[in-house]
Amino acid sequence: MSVRKLLRKILIYPRKAFVIRNYSRFRRLFSDMKAYNKANTRPEFHAEFKHLYPCINDWDAQAGSASYYFWQDLWAAKKIFHNKPSEHFDIGSRLDGFIAHVLTFMPVTMLDIRPLDENIEGLKFIQADATNLEGIPDNSLISLSSLCAPEHFGLGRYNDPVDPEACFKAFKSMQRVLSHGGHLYISVPIGEHSGVAFNAHRIFKPELIINALNELKLADFSMVNEKYIEHADYKTLKGINYRGGVVGFFEFVKE
Repeated sequence: MSVRKLLRKILIYPRKAFVIRNYSRFRRLFSDMKAYNKANTRPEFHAEFKHLYPCINDWDAQAGSASYYFWQDLWAAKKIFHNKPSEHFDIGSRLDGFIAHVLTFMPVTMLDIRPLDENIEGLKFIQADATNLEGIPDNSLISLSSLCAPEHFGLGRYNDPVDPEACFKAFKSMQRVLSHGGHLYISVPIGEHSGVAFNAHRIFKPELIINALNELKLADFSMVNEKYIEHADYKTLKGINYRGGVVGFFEFVKE
């Protein structure tokens, strides 16, 4: 590999750890490669310069990251496992996170405005608009979730129609289709004040979510504000505004 090609990799793939943050680390890459080839006895695993794939930003990294996605997926999946519903229905949550968790112990029906070209055992997929949940009867779903999804509805980010009221229409539809005794799990960015960072997401004052779902009873509120806070008080958000990681988890029950 030429120096020119290596520089192209550094420029094109900064997210792939090609960013040179520390020159000494970059120099060590070559000494490590030399030491590796000297000790290696398997010709098929000989390290060649043309196949160099620099990963120099992981040396002082943690073993993992418990982001708000991690906590929300674990929070909701544990509740569903504990409640043992006859079926679970989801709107727009992460396939490679929460949906995968739930699929380990029960089938899931997933609705999203985007297409899904995957055939996954236990997963039924419906491409549709969440703002009306057309075709789903009233009081028919015993277990329903929408994690870090409602804040995006109606902003056009996912090629959906621009509609400032889309998320509130969706909340109304979720209330309508949830059965008596059913559980609804929602997570959204939260803060002391509501707002929109167009066209990425909305930020919600927790009371706004609770008022929008006024036919349901709040059973649990937990949150992530740098750290996970279980059974938190949604009234104690003074001075807390969304900074890319303050997320509230709401469990509602239809009595």
